[in-house]
Amino acid sequence: MNLQCYIGIVILIALISVIAEEDDDLATREPSLCEVCKFLVTELKDRLFETGKSREILRTGQGLENKKEVKYSSSELRLIEALQEPHICERILDYNVHAEFKGAQRFKKGMSETMQTLHGLVDKGVQVVLGIPYEMWDQPPAEVTLMQRKCFTLVEEYEDDIEEWYYHRQNEDLMDYFCRERVLKRSDQACLDENLHGKESKNLKGDAGSKGKKSGKDKIRKTSKEEL
Repeated sequence: MNLQCYIGIVILIALISVIAEEDDDLATREPSLCEVCKFLVTELKDRLFETGKSREILRTGQGLENKKEVKYSSSELRLIEALQEPHICERILDYNVHAEFKGAQRFKKGMSETMQTLHGLVDKGVQVVLGIPYEMWDQPPAEVTLMQRKCFTLVEEYEDDIEEWYYHRQNEDLMDYFCRERVLKRSDQACLDENLHGKESKNLKGDAGSKGKKSGKDKIRKTSKEEL
């Protein structure tokens, strides 16, 4: 047995031990309500930030007297696209579990160090057996798919609050308004103070909300640019 193969086997045994310990502790690694809310808001902030600089003007209504011009940055269409096209919770599947981190930081986009090492061993010709087909190695882990399901539920249950913030309360930070003051009002909020991998989240205060034009109780409806 050459040295490279021997080192690969030693690393593999260590990794398998870590994976086994993680499986035994799965319940403690499931996403909390705090973490689901944090990543939902993080993704919604990012998507709104991506579209917030548009200077596009939408023309609404029919007939000369009913026609109005609405800024896309404060329009219903922008909110619909941010939440539904595709659904904001689909972005949760971009995350993986990084066991080398603790708390909310264990959810991170990109391949974990463990899987990078395992892929590297395979590339070097080491046979790695994890109990699942190789083609499924990069599928979202159970914790991430669970987070996505909880994300869908959260958006459905708090749709009115999201609309209220978008149309009337954009002077308030979305993480505070939505997570601290509503979803987690009576729950653990510790994860909200964790800095995600040294990256500051985007603050959307004052992000061009439409003032007084729509009640937060109105349900989001599918609308095309032609209908606006």
